[in-house]
Amino acid sequence: MSPAAPADRKTREDAVLSLARAKDAVPFDALLDRVAAALQSGFPHYTGVYLYWLEGGVLALRSFRGRPTEHARIPVGQGICGRAARERRTVVVDDVNADPAYLACSLETRSEIVVPVVRGGDVLGEIDIDSDVPAAFTVDDRRFLERLADLVSKRAPLVPNP
Repeated sequence: MSPAAPADRKTREDAVLSLARAKDAVPFDALLDRVAAALQSGFPHYTGVYLYWLEGGVLALRSFRGRPTEHARIPVGQGICGRAARERRTVVVDDVNADPAYLACSLETRSEIVVPVVRGGDVLGEIDIDSDVPAAFTVDDRRFLERLADLVSKRAPLVPNP
């Protein structure tokens, strides 16, 4: 890795985080679309980016970039996404084929990270990222995506989730 790589990553991270921090009046779904696009284009190992929002106990796909998924609605507790929502914590799976809870979206996917978007202890949604690279997600990915999830939670509309 060249000495410029960490700075380049920080620049890409800062660009995505600034989208979530912006004080513009963009509708929330448009913000999710911008974030998904920036994540997928800015981080080559993020081959699929899926942003889910909790709707009545089900994670509903609101935006994605990369490969389409048949999993547009995932009950809390089902799959890796459902586990992250139920446990209110980030879940990193280095080898999705070794996790019996994995809901396959693509035969090429090898690893996954799911970061819940939480406000006031309530899960509002989550950031789900797939990679075709085994064990693709580092501590840096986790920290960055958790910061992003926190910023997105602050922009989310105040709608209770029964």
